[in-house]
Amino acid sequence: MSERSVSKQKRGKRWYTVIAPENFDRKELGETMADEPEKVYGRTVEVTLGELNNDQGANNVKLTFQVTDVGSDAAYTEFTQQELTRDYLRSLVRRGASKIEANVTALTKDDYRVQVQPVAFTTKKADRSQEHEIRRIMTKLTREAITERTFDDLIDGVTGGRLSSAIYSEAKQIYPLRRVEVKKTSLEAHPEEVEAEEEAAVSVDEEDIAVDEE
Repeated sequence: MSERSVSKQKRGKRWYTVIAPENFDRKELGETMADEPEKVYGRTVEVTLGELNNDQGANNVKLTFQVTDVGSDAAYTEFTQQELTRDYLRSLVRRGASKIEANVTALTKDDYRVQVQPVAFTTKKADRSQEHEIRRIMTKLTREAITERTFDDLIDGVTGGRLSSAIYSEAKQIYPLRRVEVKKTSLEAHPEEVEAEEEAAVSVDEEDIAVDEE
């Protein structure tokens, strides 16, 4: 493609600085180009926690943000997902040890539906009853972390390692643990979407109610 064609394509476009949410200190996530602000909405950007906090030790955590608002030269985002890299997860697996996972979906205090997947790695092979009890503890503490916190506080607790530390402290009493991590955290629905779903469910239930006609 000629230089003239490239410059023609870029004519009328502008760069928008992509900004992290407030609970990530409004840090810059990068830039994106568009000829109209409307085209920036919904775009996603993925960075590592290490890049965001200037900490190479946290490069095993990927964060995804989505643009929800656009200003004159900035695009503002919300958190949508946290996920451990595959290479890091693979490095935690040991032969002759247990890998125990849980999957919890619940509403935060401010009615965001979130799915959180913690994972624990034991030092040696635990028996089935021990794995069951560790999973029960993981599920209980994760559900409490979701339902007793706002969405922003929950994400802070996940990315700051407080949820995995809480699980580790309690579950290690069942069987020695080598590591506990939050494998993945996903925003499943916003409060308005949850409310709409609940209203729709109520409408369906009302239609199912039999009415006696005289």
